[in-house]
Amino acid sequence: MIEVDDVRLTLDHCVKCNICTTFCPVANVTTLFPGPKYVGPQAERYRIGDVTPDHSLDYCSGCGICTQVCPQGVKIAEINNKARAKMVGGKISLRNMLIARPAMLGQLGMPLAPLSNFVLSLRPVRWLMEAVLGIHRDAPMPVFSWWSFQGWARKHPAPPQTKRTVVYFHGCSANYYEPKVGQAAVAVLERNGCKVIIPPQGCCGLPLQSNGDYENARRYAKDLVSRLLPYVEQGFDIVASSTSCSLMLKREYREILDLDLPDFRRVSEHTFDICEYLRDLYDQGELDTHFQPVNLAVPYHAPCQQKAHGMGRPALDLLHLIPGLQVIEMDADCCGTAGTYGYKREKYDIAMAVGAKLFRDIQATKPELSVCDSETCRWQIVHGTHLPSLHPVELMARAYGLPMA
Repeated sequence: MIEVDDVRLTLDHCVKCNICTTFCPVANVTTLFPGPKYVGPQAERYRIGDVTPDHSLDYCSGCGICTQVCPQGVKIAEINNKARAKMVGGKISLRNMLIARPAMLGQLGMPLAPLSNFVLSLRPVRWLMEAVLGIHRDAPMPVFSWWSFQGWARKHPAPPQTKRTVVYFHGCSANYYEPKVGQAAVAVLERNGCKVIIPPQGCCGLPLQSNGDYENARRYAKDLVSRLLPYVEQGFDIVASSTSCSLMLKREYREILDLDLPDFRRVSEHTFDICEYLRDLYDQGELDTHFQPVNLAVPYHAPCQQKAHGMGRPALDLLHLIPGLQVIEMDADCCGTAGTYGYKREKYDIAMAVGAKLFRDIQATKPELSVCDSETCRWQIVHGTHLPSLHPVELMARAYGLPMA
């Protein structure tokens, strides 16, 4: 069994079957990326000493599908991620420094949200951003909320009686861009007998890691784990509504950032995606299943990072419990955006080409809205389909008849 600190050693298990390249969404739409096998285990054997990594690996979106489909257990995506960090060498462009800090951008944009959103919607501003920063003029920028989830949480009264206590890790998106997702998460957890603790928390560091800035990603990781560890030591589980952020806590701090330390392992062992946690309650006979009918047909996309958890499709299992709700699982592998990948001028068209099948399939169902676990995937789906997209817990909150702000 290969341990998490031996990711590079898995390259010797590669038998060059090319299954990873067959499934790679990026290699299937552009020749700029020769495929996971080539830039992963094959090239890794030559990345010793001062050998410069092949720059084509920067076109890897980091979706992780290659690792998921590899029959030999080669950690291809993880190898590629580390190789990108080596290639970057700590020299991060201004664009990548900015888009890799969603919390900082949220703190700047949220206080003047109507004005911030208006300015970012102006075509001359978007053209200027593309020319100066390299952020594509059509990229689906997140919309700043005029109120923060943390601000709401400070005023939210705890329920009088609870069966259990959990810690909610909301991430940057629910705090600055989609606070209604955070509201829905708290409401659904409380409906199921949870006291929800919402501690001060920072970014998980995933965007920094994805852009090769390991030094700052590790700093963010250590800060976040230090905030969450005291609650784990009290026996509380951590529940996250961002499937990408929870994957960082579960695995990627250890596998990619090499933070395989006792404190990180403890936090990892007690971290759950919110749909995973709620499905576990259902399996234990403790989930409130008194749902009101929701008479909709909704397409559901399981994002790449959700699949990487190896937990099945808990959102599907939960949504199937709602009477009147017809859930249509999409079979497209990837929406294309891969976090910050689709924002970049040189990669936007690739991201849209990767997501084209998903967009067509969603539109073909003629839905009122779609459902997806990942915030950046939802923004990309809205961009590609011009239809609203919700987190699964938002539909659950609606089915419970819970009031939202």
